[in-house]
Amino acid sequence: MRVLVFALLPSWGLSNAAATMVGQGLGARKPERAERAVWIAGKYNLWFLGGVGVIFVALAGPIVSIFSSDPAVAPIATTGLRIVALGFPFYAYGMVLTSAFNGAGDTWTPTWINLLVFWLWEIPLAYLLAVTFHGGPRGVYISVMLAYSTLALVSAWLFRKGRWKTRRV
Repeated sequence: MRVLVFALLPSWGLSNAAATMVGQGLGARKPERAERAVWIAGKYNLWFLGGVGVIFVALAGPIVSIFSSDPAVAPIATTGLRIVALGFPFYAYGMVLTSAFNGAGDTWTPTWINLLVFWLWEIPLAYLLAVTFHGGPRGVYISVMLAYSTLALVSAWLFRKGRWKTRRV
């Protein structure tokens, strides 16, 4: 998980930059400029995080071996790294889109998205896949990847609705 979070740090920075551009665009009364900045930042984040995801899928074993050679841990961590990395292209856009709401001064939308996606979707899904369907750690990792993807889809849907453009910054 530390490797995953470390990989996400530059993406969070890019997401915060997009939020700043949204605030500037809306402050200048140019919502089209703000929207364009978000889609451009999302594309750059997709390239970055998608590339990291490809590296994680291809080199999961060697990456995990840096942190653990325990035969009980390494296979689970390798599988987890690969599965979660599959959600990175979606999460790349989801992070930027969610931050865009914050940049527009709309803090409730990302709050509700995160509550819905991570607390009401990911956690029950992890339990269902890991325990009910006996998926174990693999089920948990799948729930993380699906939550990343869901975050992107929900954020894109709400972003395209455009209510954020009416906020006064």
